[in-house]
Order: sequence, then C-alpha cells, then structure tokens
Amino acid sequence: MISEVPGLLEQVRDRFAHIDTCPYSGPRIFFENAGGALTLKSVVETSGLYASYPDNQGRINAASTALQSAIDKGRADMRLWMNAPDGQVFVGESGTEVLFRLVRTAALGAEPGGTMLGTTLEHPASRSAMSRWADVTGRPLTLVAHDDATGTVDVEAWLPHITPDLRVASIVHTSPVTGISVDVNRIVAAIRDKAPDCFIIVDGIQHASHGGIDLDALNADGYAVSPYKVFSRHGYGIGWASDRLTACTKETLVGSSPTGWEQGTRDAGSYATFSDVVDYFLWLGGLFTESTDPRTRIEAAATAIHAQEQILAQAMIEGTHNQRGLADIPGVTVLGGLDNPGREGVVSLTLDTMDAASLVQFLEDREIRVHIRKNDTYCGNVLGPLGIDTCIRVSFSHYNSPGEVSRFLTAMNEAAAV
Repeated sequence: MISEVPGLLEQVRDRFAHIDTCPYSGPRIFFENAGGALTLKSVVETSGLYASYPDNQGRINAASTALQSAIDKGRADMRLWMNAPDGQVFVGESGTEVLFRLVRTAALGAEPGGTMLGTTLEHPASRSAMSRWADVTGRPLTLVAHDDATGTVDVEAWLPHITPDLRVASIVHTSPVTGISVDVNRIVAAIRDKAPDCFIIVDGIQHASHGGIDLDALNADGYAVSPYKVFSRHGYGIGWASDRLTACTKETLVGSSPTGWEQGTRDAGSYATFSDVVDYFLWLGGLFTESTDPRTRIEAAATAIHAQEQILAQAMIEGTHNQRGLADIPGVTVLGGLDNPGREGVVSLTLDTMDAASLVQFLEDREIRVHIRKNDTYCGNVLGPLGIDTCIRVSFSHYNSPGEVSRFLTAMNEAAAV
C-alpha cells in the first residue's frame, strides 16, 4: 500500500535514522527489525534534548512545568495509540520488566487457589513471570501447546484448559520467533465466558509495530509494549493496566496514589519520544484517510503498515522481478508455513545446504542484516519441537522496500546454489 503511492515510501524512509547505512559497517539492508526497529529521526532529536535538561518534575519553575507537560502529553498519546480510555498507562524499565510486574500483581491480587494458564508460544518474559508467580502462589501452571505447523495457537487449543477457577492467563499477541499472530480477542472472550474474573495479561511487544492495538475492544487486564520495537529507543517499556488490576496491592510508596504504577522520578524523555512515535502514526494515517480524528488516523496508519508488510512478505515468499521466492528456492523451509495470513513482519527459515550462522554471515557479506535464532532460552520453545537447532529470522517493517526484498532473494538464490 505505501509503496504503491508515488513518492510515499521515500518520504517514510526519510523519517528514519540509518535507513540504509549502518554507522559502523556502512551500507546495508536492515532486515533485523524484530530485534529492534529503526529509530525515528525525531526520537533521536528529542532524546538528546531531554537528556540535556537538568530539572525534574514537581518543582515551581518553568522547566519543571514543561517536563510535566511532556509526561502528561506522553500518557495521553499512549492512551490514544492503544485506545485505552480506562485503566492506567505507565513507563517501566523495559517491556520484559513491565510483563513481570503485571503478572506479579495479577497473581498476588487474584483470589487464592485456582490455576494459571499460558502457552508454549510465549516469549520467556511472560513464560518466566508466569512460572515464577505460579510457584510463589502455589498454583499449577498449564501451558497450552501451540501448533508447530502454523506457528501459532488457536482458541480451540485453549478451550479444554479454560476452567472457572482460572486466576491468571497470559497471551502472546505475536510470536517473535515465527512472526505469526494470535487471535487474542477470541481467546480473551473465551476466557471471560468461563472465568470472568481471571486476570488476562497480553504480551504485545512483537505485535505493536505491525498492527493496530485496541485495548477498549480487547477486554484484557494488562498489555506490554517495548518502544524500541515501535520506532522509539531503548531504555523504557510501556504498560497498561485495567482499573481492576490497578486496584490490586502493588509496590508503591506509602501515602502515594493508589492508581500509580511508577516508582521514583521517571525519564520525561521516554514519554516525549513516544509522543514522537504517535505523531508519526498521525502523519502517516492522515495520508490514508480524510478524517481529522486522531484515533481514526492511527487506525489508518496501522492498516497501511500491515498492508505494506503483507506486500513485502508475499514478495519474499512468492518471488519478485522474475526471481524465485523462498517458496521455490530448493532447500528452504519457512517456519509457520508459506501461506499464513497471520504473518506479521517476520519470515524465519532454514536452508538445508548451509547452517544458520554461515547463512547470516553470507547475507551480511552482501550487506543484508538478519539474525540467527537458536534452540535456547529465547527460542527453544518453538525450535525444539521442530527438531531445529538454529534458523535465521528475516524481519522487515513498512519502511523496507520491494527493491530490498529483491536483493535479499538474489542473495538467497545464490546461497542455495553454493
């Protein structure tokens, strides 16, 4: 969609730092977006400005007032972007830390007894948090098995495990290994039907940059995002907690607001840089809708981003410019299958004739940056059942171009012929 509008892809790419050049190694195609997306130039500028300010919030001076205004605007922008009119939004150390805190608060705040439920598709952040707090609270933890063939877990797999005594459930919105999304709305609805008081925590870290987030429609209790995967920077995570979860006892200063999730003086720059991200969504969405309503524009941007990434995924798998795609390159196996409508910005694959580490280096030598995934703490839950020790993850975003996909396929066809 974006690449089909004359000149628009160039405008999009111009808004990102290091779009086609690594500051250390020189020209390269960046297909490592699942490890951290490219950063908006506005975020880079804002980060520098806020890092230079010596003042803090809560003082009686102009600088302090300006910092508090940036925080207030950042919170409002986060709510707008996630469509979260209720509950609390907050900034934490990282997406992983936010997930741990949401799960901990849910496990300790839920009614005693009962069970906890997750899946084998979860990132180790939520999987580890669920394991830790199931153990602390003395609850059994069940992991619903994902489908090895599709790289996701359907609501039908959840249904036999959802019981009225379910206290806490965790759901990954999109797998960072397979890149396949999960139908969280149907799963949440199924849980609410049988266990309406269950606390539901969603890991949106991999999904956030690839599709829209609508927490008002989701009816969950917690949601976590890592902004460095949504065109911002490292150093903070974003959390949302429902009013019900916020009412639970949590770590906070004595005498402070019962709705507060944050501890200590927060970095105003984290809020300000996420406002830059939301401004980008508003700009992009404004090119695809005549509406001036901010939420409508954000939804339009999410639709355009998803559509552009589907074009890139289709070209990567089916081929482009008379090149063989991954589906037709001998020895290539794509995790999650070749025709998977749930794919979001990731194609993970193996090549029979070359080990993953060598293939990553082969592509790096041709100025194409991808990443190896191993049967370890982070990916063993997906690779282990497939009998795979390693694979490569090719992850793209809406600012990547069809020409970059073409260069990647040229290199893959070359690698298969080695």
